[in-house]
Amino acid sequence: MEEELKCPVCGSLFREPIILPCSHNVCLPCARTIAVQTPESEQHLPSLLHPRGPAPPSAAAAQGPGAAAGSAACLDSECAAGGGGGDHADKLSLHSETDSGYGSYTPSLKSPNGVRVLPLVPAPPGAAAAAAPRGAGPASSSLTCPQCHRSASLDQRGLRGFQRNRLLEAIVQRYQQGRAAAAAKCQLCDRSPPEPAAVLCEQCEVLYCAACQLRCHPARGPFAKHRLAPPPGHPGAPGGGGDGGGGKGAGGGRKLPTCAEHDLENYSMYCVSCRSPVCYQCLEEGKHGKHDVKALGAMWKQHKAQLSQALNGVSDKAKEAKEFLVQLKNLLQQIQENGLDYEACLVAQCDALVDALTRQKAKLLTKVTKEREHKLKVVWDQINHCTLKLRQSTGLMEYCLEVIKENDPSGFLQISDALIKRVQVSQEQWVKGALEPKVSAEFDLTLDSEPLLQSIHQLDFIQMKFPVTVPPVPLLQLEKCCTRNNSVTLAWRMPPLSHNPVEGYILELDDGDGGQFREVYVGKETLCTIDGLHFNSTYNARVKAFNSSGVGPYSKTVILQTSDVAWFTFDPSSAHRDIVLSNDNQTATCNSYDDRVVLGTAAFSKGVHYWELHVDRYDNHPDPAFGIARINVVKDMMLGKDDKAWAMYVDNNRSWFMHCNSHTNRTEGGVSKGATVGVLLDLNKHNLTFYINGQQQGPPAFENVEGVFMPALSLNRNVQVTLHTGLEVPQCVKQPKLPNN
Repeated sequence: MEEELKCPVCGSLFREPIILPCSHNVCLPCARTIAVQTPESEQHLPSLLHPRGPAPPSAAAAQGPGAAAGSAACLDSECAAGGGGGDHADKLSLHSETDSGYGSYTPSLKSPNGVRVLPLVPAPPGAAAAAAPRGAGPASSSLTCPQCHRSASLDQRGLRGFQRNRLLEAIVQRYQQGRAAAAAKCQLCDRSPPEPAAVLCEQCEVLYCAACQLRCHPARGPFAKHRLAPPPGHPGAPGGGGDGGGGKGAGGGRKLPTCAEHDLENYSMYCVSCRSPVCYQCLEEGKHGKHDVKALGAMWKQHKAQLSQALNGVSDKAKEAKEFLVQLKNLLQQIQENGLDYEACLVAQCDALVDALTRQKAKLLTKVTKEREHKLKVVWDQINHCTLKLRQSTGLMEYCLEVIKENDPSGFLQISDALIKRVQVSQEQWVKGALEPKVSAEFDLTLDSEPLLQSIHQLDFIQMKFPVTVPPVPLLQLEKCCTRNNSVTLAWRMPPLSHNPVEGYILELDDGDGGQFREVYVGKETLCTIDGLHFNSTYNARVKAFNSSGVGPYSKTVILQTSDVAWFTFDPSSAHRDIVLSNDNQTATCNSYDDRVVLGTAAFSKGVHYWELHVDRYDNHPDPAFGIARINVVKDMMLGKDDKAWAMYVDNNRSWFMHCNSHTNRTEGGVSKGATVGVLLDLNKHNLTFYINGQQQGPPAFENVEGVFMPALSLNRNVQVTLHTGLEVPQCVKQPKLPNN
């Protein structure tokens, strides 16, 4: 957690931290150091930052190091708020080398964290007046965040315009007290390590643990008048933060914060627009009067709940990372052992060869060593990377937990949004595959010396090469094979003792109806997902490996059953940009008054499928269209106006079927808010039928539909619909309405 409590400029623990507009924190003294004020007429000139005041350099040097810090605080002083009549000497300014009178350019400095800081150089008397050209505009003050490099302009209040992070300040104080208390050890203990100190004798100036105090410093005799006090850093010690030390507790003892704009008012509301606590006077007189505000306590609890929920995800990933580190360390030991075994075997076999093979033996040893070093390097890199991520996540968790313990709603809400985003980003860093080893402990190296010995005995002008055989049978990993909707996923691996090289794999799948196998994948991966299959179908799959010598035998055949009914949602990747999806992509509306098209995530080419769309909102009598379409349907006009869609469009009184902009079968009866539209796609009979509130709407809409279709919908901003899938095909329906010709 200590990294969360360090200033990004000075690298030390925060002192009087302030919150920048970008939600990052910086020490107030450091903010004074990096604050820059540039006259508009000199914004493009090389410049030096100098403090206010006409004091000569000798006087500034005589005042000591504190003078520079004090002079740099002019942006945070009363004069910056309007006192002094706008005197230019009361503000920080930038001057070029020629204007300031300095003969050489003063280089910038770097903080321990690598942040560049322009040093404060005293200006000679009258330099500000002499350097300011006539007609120069007003100065613009700014401060650049050392972490995200965003620039923030300062108003007339200077650095006082930034709010103090009281929550972070309290956490830093507690952290320092805990570290000081942990460092206090008994000075007379003969144990290793010494016991923590329990008391400090103010006369002897010696720290004692409880046992050593009873033995070496009893409360009698010459020690009777000695005063025993708590050790430094203890809550009861002076300045230690306890009740006797005058420190501020984290609970009800802390003074309630007051508004930065109105010193006599306490924070009571939270401005959602500005994301900051405000008081009642800010609402009545200030800029927050027309903003959306909520109760401070309610927003406090809401943000705490959000942060806690995000922390749970990071905590789970941290647990997985710890287990993964144990796995990697075990993998290191296995790699070491296997590497030594391979080296010993290699040395034993090479020693049996003739002296002519000595150089070859060294080459082979080098290959094994390189392989082992490569594996070790990969694992160590993973360990270092995972350790760093885990340490960062753990520090962030500890810091967030300390923040959650605080009872200051306004202070919490000042930083809660930024913390929630950081925790969510930290959780997203643990992407899929990040907690899996990149290498295995096995070495794919085998030395068979018998054929080589025979070749040496038969050595002549022609050297025979040892042939490479075809790969063995791959093993299907049934625990990883699965189906989802109309997609199947297959996984396989080679036998553990297989030494023949593998250049790739061939995956074959039948047609789902007992037909011939066909190749669906050729490559080096051992995991493959096939999409766009038929629903309610049984597929057979098999795989084989190949190398330069040929193709190996097939694996066992695995049988995969696709889903009986389709579960799908609206597809955001294929929808028009004006379409707005919500409710996990199951509810659709539109930002435009023109008709826009959105497709479903499923594709159908076989079987019978049924889905429904519930009309959640229906205003001003629009004409939504429901139906099916090809993947390349036109998205910026009503569904059915091109030759890639088949649809029924309907208003509040009647409906029509439309394809290629041809309207047919007008039928009485429309939709309203709360209505349900059903779509029945029968690819066995190759027709499309529509229903409204469970009653068939007209005759079957279209005949002889063949190919691959996707559920489709077109609507404008006056309509909102919700998709319902995974429904059984209706067996009994009401008599259809007769169309009006």
